Amino acid sequence: MFLLSIILLLVVISVVIYRRIPLPLGSAIVALAWFLLGFISPAMWSLWLVIPLAAVLLILNVPALRRPILSKPVYQVLGNAMPSMSVTEREAMEAGTTWWEKDLFSGRPDWHEFAQISLPQLSDEEQGFLDNEVTELCDMLNEYEIHHHLKDLPAEAWQFLKDKGFLGLIIPKEFGGRDFSPYAQSRIMSKIASRSGTAAVSAMVPNSLGPGELLMKYGTDEQKQRWLPGLADGSEIPCFGLTGPEAGSDAGSIPDVGIVCKGEFEGKEVVGLKLTFSKRWITLAPIATVVGLAFKLHDPDGLLGDQNKSDYGITCALLPASHPGIEIGKRHHPGSPFMNGPIKGEDVFIPVDWIIGGAPMAGKGWRMLIECLGAGRGISLPALSTASGEMLYRTVGAYARIRRQFNTEVGKFEGVQEATADIACCAYTMEAFRQMVTKGLETGAPSVMTAMAKYHATEMMRRVVNHSMDVVGGRAIQHGPRNFLALPYQSVPVAITVEGANILTRSLMIFGQGAMRCHPYLFEELQAIQAEDQEQGLKDFDKLFIRHLGHLFSNVARIKVMGITRARFSGVPENADDFSRRWYQRINLLSSTLAVTSDLALGILGGDLKRREMLSARLGDVHSQLFIACSILKYHSTHGRTDEEDAHADYALRYALYTAQEALYDFYRNFPVRALACVVKWIAFPLGRILSKPDDHAIRKLGGLIMEDNPVRKAFRPYVYENDNPEDPVGRVETTYQMLLSVEPTWSNFVRAQAKGEVTGETLEERLKDAAAKGLIREEDVPKLQEYDARRYDCLLTDAFDKL
Repeated sequence: MFLLSIILLLVVISVVIYRRIPLPLGSAIVALAWFLLGFISPAMWSLWLVIPLAAVLLILNVPALRRPILSKPVYQVLGNAMPSMSVTEREAMEAGTTWWEKDLFSGRPDWHEFAQISLPQLSDEEQGFLDNEVTELCDMLNEYEIHHHLKDLPAEAWQFLKDKGFLGLIIPKEFGGRDFSPYAQSRIMSKIASRSGTAAVSAMVPNSLGPGELLMKYGTDEQKQRWLPGLADGSEIPCFGLTGPEAGSDAGSIPDVGIVCKGEFEGKEVVGLKLTFSKRWITLAPIATVVGLAFKLHDPDGLLGDQNKSDYGITCALLPASHPGIEIGKRHHPGSPFMNGPIKGEDVFIPVDWIIGGAPMAGKGWRMLIECLGAGRGISLPALSTASGEMLYRTVGAYARIRRQFNTEVGKFEGVQEATADIACCAYTMEAFRQMVTKGLETGAPSVMTAMAKYHATEMMRRVVNHSMDVVGGRAIQHGPRNFLALPYQSVPVAITVEGANILTRSLMIFGQGAMRCHPYLFEELQAIQAEDQEQGLKDFDKLFIRHLGHLFSNVARIKVMGITRARFSGVPENADDFSRRWYQRINLLSSTLAVTSDLALGILGGDLKRREMLSARLGDVHSQLFIACSILKYHSTHGRTDEEDAHADYALRYALYTAQEALYDFYRNFPVRALACVVKWIAFPLGRILSKPDDHAIRKLGGLIMEDNPVRKAFRPYVYENDNPEDPVGRVETTYQMLLSVEPTWSNFVRAQAKGEVTGETLEERLKDAAAKGLIREEDVPKLQEYDARRYDCLLTDAFDKL
């Protein structure tokens, strides 16, 4: 009876914590349960059990006791363990907003809120722009000519980009811009990228990190009126100088400086800045007419009005490219011929009101930049990646069916299906991810979510392109106007390295920002620890810390219950169906486990976790994959149920959540305090892993579906530029594939009969006629099969040149 009483008491405590009952009421419930259980087992009234419980409840409920006994020692330990937060780190943490990723990090996703999220839709104006202007632009582009001959976009394409407002998609209509939604921008960039990566990058930059976005959010009215109309109509070409030889990902260490001083401008002495800078890898710099610059601002003489402040930190300014002292116009060679080059200047004097936002925004450039990186990370690069996934789903899937080896379509070999199934998984995932992320961008600039989007979308693109090269083989490596793969393969590193190198984004940014921005208490606790007024800091910390403990124990209780039941009884969205219910429940368990594991890591390692990048990267992977899984479920729910759609979503969900699970297992295996890690793992996964990776049956199914003209393949077509021109590298594959579909299964019957020696003849025509004479095919099918065979052979050819 005594053991039963203890078990029942633990159940009561777990329920109190699980339901997040306030501490005083929860304590009263536990005490009442203890009293009632005393009637079951009098042994429970022994003082050695009653006194500890009473002491714990008293300490937790009385601040005057809790603060010196519990909160103050923890406050002091953390104060000594946590490294001080620099101004740039603080600004980075405070920048941007949060969205659904915060729910996932908390361990208690609000599925009612999730059910209210509707994926973005294009307006009539946006759809019309895609159908008309974007298609017209794509019609005039030839990526092979751009890469190998022009080394730039055609002049008419540049003029079209300017005239039709492609460079002002984000600019409000009052300044002549298009003012399109994040989703529309993504769709536009995807369609352009599916035709020409060079054109896509050229159009992306003015609409992502650049003067336009900075001006809209922070510029003075005068600056907006001066620059935005020209940026909208293309008469001004912008670039933004952030990175340099000594500072790339570590933008806070930029050596470029601006010294506040007096100087002459337009015949008058004014307060201004003397700038010295050297920037590298700046897209559109060689043709830019307006240059944004990031630099460190110093005011040694207090000319800005604050005599006690000389170092302001990172500041952003906007300069005409023709301004005296600016050296611009040379080009780098990044492997793709978009405009990219260096910018230099020494002792370049500009008036102080050229600071974006004017003098009041001096020193606030880092936060401005962090908040404006969202477009590049959340829209442009994921759009380019998604376009690659969807184009290669269609072209490689088609090619795998057209190409035959050993008398079998190459796409039916299981080794190939491993690659093509992953292509299909990534393409489906990226489209779902893109739609969820652009929806999130409508709410603000979620910095954690966009870092996830940049890293995982570009890494999926890398996987897809590498798999595609394996499947298409020698046909893919030979450059020429027939090749639809070589140039995308060559351009992949651009997306991987820009807007924050992927290694940095994964190992530092996603979890580093995620923990601070998405944890319900951590950032405020850190601020309290580092407060100048330590007495007030302790009071603030005490309130936060007791809530943090409640949050932690609540999640421990959740994973204890869900671990045993494998989350089968946990909550799901009200609109969940038989397909999605179990996936939502698995997300519940993994989300709570992430919350507990993150608190374990932060509590044990403290500031050292920032240096344990492999550990923090794994937690970032868990967080990202949970968001990706939610994206897949949301995307899947917006389509009519088909077996093909279910197969894609099931595979993608299994891959995402299996990856999250394995990241947790790897974390526990490598955590320095193994005993604690093993305890958390045992609580969360008492029966072992909850998921296995996709099995051979799933691989064969998806590897087969990618060769079919299935609903998912059809759904991807509007997202990319595709044509029926048999002389176009993509059109050649698509028209051949469509012809093959029209002659199946007659072609397959003939090929099998030919392999068995059932038909004779020296030429294809003779063998076809013999097959018709023997009743293996119909007479009227002979010309169609001859035409298809000629098209098939042409589709497999590679280019050959008299001389290179």
